[in-house]
Amino acid sequence: MADSNFVDYVKILCRSGNGGPGSTHYHREKYIAKGGPDGGDGGRGGHVVLRANTNYWTLIHLRFARHVFAEHGASGTGARSSGKQGSDIYIDVPVGTVAFDAETGEFLCDVTEPGQEVVLLPGGRGGLGNWNFRTATNQTPRFSQPGESHIERNVVLELKLLADVGLVGFPNAGKSTLLSVVSAAHPKIADYPFTTLEPNLGIVTYRDDKSFVMADIPGIIEGASEGRGLGLRFLRHIERNAVLLFMVPADSADIHNEYKILLNELAQFNPELLDKQKILAITKCDLLDEQLIEEIGQDLPGIPHVFISSITGEGILELKDLLWKELNDEVNKVVSITHTARTVYAPKEVEEDLEVTEVTETRFGKEAFKKEEFYDPEFED
Repeated sequence: MADSNFVDYVKILCRSGNGGPGSTHYHREKYIAKGGPDGGDGGRGGHVVLRANTNYWTLIHLRFARHVFAEHGASGTGARSSGKQGSDIYIDVPVGTVAFDAETGEFLCDVTEPGQEVVLLPGGRGGLGNWNFRTATNQTPRFSQPGESHIERNVVLELKLLADVGLVGFPNAGKSTLLSVVSAAHPKIADYPFTTLEPNLGIVTYRDDKSFVMADIPGIIEGASEGRGLGLRFLRHIERNAVLLFMVPADSADIHNEYKILLNELAQFNPELLDKQKILAITKCDLLDEQLIEEIGQDLPGIPHVFISSITGEGILELKDLLWKELNDEVNKVVSITHTARTVYAPKEVEEDLEVTEVTETRFGKEAFKKEEFYDPEFED
């Protein structure tokens, strides 16, 4: 995953601009004695703004540009002239990006509409000049207000793909094959587990030039919530889906049990996923005859199901009809989702009686640091 062009996680350091200080200045003009205060206000510091841009589909452009600093506001001057505002800096991200505080895991904001702008870090307010502090009893104030300081924060940006239907299943359940059949996408397909290492999107064509978007994520195995396999990292990409299509191959030992395992892993990641409309697709049904299909159909979960074969095309049109029906049901419309706080991994404590130091040669001299181990499974760069 380190060399992949699909980057859905990045950690950056953001800093807004300082507000400019107000001016302590007095009016000076020929033949005008005691002109009084005329110090102007300082300019506002620049904001750090998150902006949704449809020209981006991953966060790879931010992978090596991780310092985002806005411009400081200028100080006020005489003649009640305000200082220049600091220029805002924009972070262009794909639609569906979510921002979290890297230190606390707190949800900050998300952008879900093209062109949507959200102020991630506001710039400091400019200080007031001494002209604002004049009174009847203090006609020549000899002070002004300093500008507000900047805000600095480590921010984690996560991309959650926007799709209508999300494919959920074990490895080799036929998810990528189905996506390649119903859309023009070309995901990697092979006869070994975990062929899909990154999410894939495909536009599924339907009747009368209608279409919807389908998302294929890497396979889930039992214990994924504990880090087995590829873990639950990619499940964020189906949080915005209206319908979840569970795919279980027909040659499975226990279809009902595999479906329960998948449900449990989803609940471990985000319990709200269980509230979405669910459809079960029994794949590879070209291996079955009519009698076996009838027997299997009697012991399936109580959700809409369909038997399909991506090789022969059996049941594909029926699956499209069922998906389109559920997508157009007002009950299944995704209004908003709750973004759960990220897990923050603290440094591992070093035993007090074991002093381990490392001496590093820098251009400023020799510095000694105490070793601390940090671990974040999603941030390996």
